[in-house]
Amino acid sequence: MSISATMLRIEGVRQLRNPYTLAFTLAMPVVMYVLFGASAAYGSQSAGHGNVSFYVMVSMAAYGTAVAMSSLTSLAAAESKQGWGRQLAMTPLSTAGYAATKLITAVSFAALALVAVFVTGALTGAQADDLWRWAASAGIILGLGLMYGLFGLGVGLFFNADSAAALASISMTFFAFFGNVFMPLDGIMLDIARFSPLYGFVALSRWPLTDGVLTTGQTDPLWAVLLSVVVWVVLFALLVFAGVKRSRRRQ
Repeated sequence: MSISATMLRIEGVRQLRNPYTLAFTLAMPVVMYVLFGASAAYGSQSAGHGNVSFYVMVSMAAYGTAVAMSSLTSLAAAESKQGWGRQLAMTPLSTAGYAATKLITAVSFAALALVAVFVTGALTGAQADDLWRWAASAGIILGLGLMYGLFGLGVGLFFNADSAAALASISMTFFAFFGNVFMPLDGIMLDIARFSPLYGFVALSRWPLTDGVLTTGQTDPLWAVLLSVVVWVVLFALLVFAGVKRSRRRQ
């Protein structure tokens, strides 16, 4: 497998020039953190092993990572359906190299979104009792965030190429609203949220801060959160499988 440094650079510059990518993957998580974490009167209040600003910061970084992974991988799948693979066959770049280039780009933008939110948090009062909690939350977000690459691939393969990226990012925003990401939920809404694709991912991202304790005082068992992640990884993989079959039928 060979990776073209030129294509990697072009792909990165292309996405940096894409206002849609900048708005949803970079600007929106930072703005939402500033509004609900840094600027909020309760931002300095205690939350687990840190404060509320840190809690909101982790949530927005996780959201930005999920959007970056899903939207950029959906673009890769859409390009493949549009015949880009036949163009690649005329170059030294292999299909695996092309896929790796797209994955590296998606992970890079996910990391960029995380860094943007974390730096903003560090400058505006987000606090945790120990430095390792910052590193642990960042590692969980980037590591588990790869699962949304599967979701993006499935959406890109299954749906129309022109709307795949928009559908992927809008879906993540919808899941965030109903997944206990943007605002604390309680009662029946919290019960529903536990079945959303973002719930387990964000709950694990907050784990170094909260140890699973919710703002309502309830505690999520670690096994339940891990099970949520595993189930959604399987479902995303099935979506990719269905998308591949659907795209082949179209051809």
